[in-house]
Amino acid sequence: MTRPRIPQADFTTGPVLKNMLRFFVPIMLGTLLQLLYSTVDAIILGRFVGKTALAAVGGSDMVLINLIVGFFVGLSSGASVVISQHYGAGEQALVSKSVHTAIALSLAIGAFTMAAGILVTPLFLTALDTPQDVLRYSRDYLVWYFAGMIPSMVYNMGSGILRAVGDSKSPLLFLAVCAAANTVLDLLFVAVFRMAVAGAAIATSLSQFLCAGLVVRTLARQKNACRLDLRRLGFDRTLLKRMLYIGLPAGLASTMYSVTNLFVQKAINLLGTDTVAAWSAFWKLDGLYWPICAAIGIAVMTFAGQNYGARKPERVKMSIRAGLEIHLTFSVLFTLALFFLREPAIRLFCRDEDVVAQGVRIVTYIVFFYPAFSCTEIFSSAMRGVGNAVTPTVLTLLGVCVLRLILLFTVTFPHLSNFTIALCYPVTWTASSVLFLLYYRFGRWMPKQSEKEQAL
Repeated sequence: MTRPRIPQADFTTGPVLKNMLRFFVPIMLGTLLQLLYSTVDAIILGRFVGKTALAAVGGSDMVLINLIVGFFVGLSSGASVVISQHYGAGEQALVSKSVHTAIALSLAIGAFTMAAGILVTPLFLTALDTPQDVLRYSRDYLVWYFAGMIPSMVYNMGSGILRAVGDSKSPLLFLAVCAAANTVLDLLFVAVFRMAVAGAAIATSLSQFLCAGLVVRTLARQKNACRLDLRRLGFDRTLLKRMLYIGLPAGLASTMYSVTNLFVQKAINLLGTDTVAAWSAFWKLDGLYWPICAAIGIAVMTFAGQNYGARKPERVKMSIRAGLEIHLTFSVLFTLALFFLREPAIRLFCRDEDVVAQGVRIVTYIVFFYPAFSCTEIFSSAMRGVGNAVTPTVLTLLGVCVLRLILLFTVTFPHLSNFTIALCYPVTWTASSVLFLLYYRFGRWMPKQSEKEQAL
């Protein structure tokens, strides 16, 4: 029997916007399915256990997960850039070596993340002033969630490999299967077996095992440069160095985002359980936006990487323009939908009237500023795609992280309220996008090919 081939796509020719949309839509649908993991957890826990469980999985827990997992997901993004550049250049032998290095890296990352997450959980929850009635639930959820980090990292890395060579449909199919499994297991463990937040986390971890198994099986059955042979797993030092050179700044940027959000969460915790639950419900709605933004960024990064590898700088710029069109359109549509549906959307997670009222106000404070983030996402993704990883990280640190910390300690904590907490987001999104726009217009953000090869 002939083994199936990954439906690879060459993005160095043809209409950019049309091909980008075709590539992006499966990624977008996949991210929405992946969001079902946490959203289903929140809805089932909010309905069957109560607002305390909702506050646990959506408050301090989510901040800590984003801090630890976000760093290593950012770190692994360097592998996708390296693979897409070699694929665009037609260097199949290096694509194969990159695949085996990337999967080995994901195993190491997953093991370290699992250990780090379980060990630091009690310390972080205490440092964040997590309310006492939430603390036990938070601890239970995090321990079981981090137990599934190895398959989670393998799945994310494997999906990144598939997307780097133009296949965005296979990860979507895998997520469809796993989202269905997660929903069934959630209901079984929480509603039937009454395992509360631990049951929700176990359901998520088991679903991640299923996702990882599907992506490894797909890669192992190929007869091309992307074929995974488990006996060849190991690190190519040169390729690993390149992956880390590109991925480490992205991981650092993600970590700094999460560090600033630790202080935001501390401010929220000081306002009590109802406020924590309200922000938790908002984060679930807000969480629909960022993965789709990241999906657009993945599309732009893949197009930029392939065309840069093929030495077509004008198509890199065309990819940026197409990405901006898609991102701005989505941001405006999301803003309008969330604004008009804000109250029934909050009620999906909790029926407590005080929680609902606070959640509606929080949405109103923030919702109209999502389009302000477009330049940051698109320009930073394109710059990573061409191998420029350091400057985008510096701009992000200044425009988002440093400025947000200044606002927190000069405005939010001295005048603590939902409004002063919410204020941190639109101000920093706008500032960051302005910095990226100026750098794109006046800076040397795309290195010449010879400079890139010398640097790497």
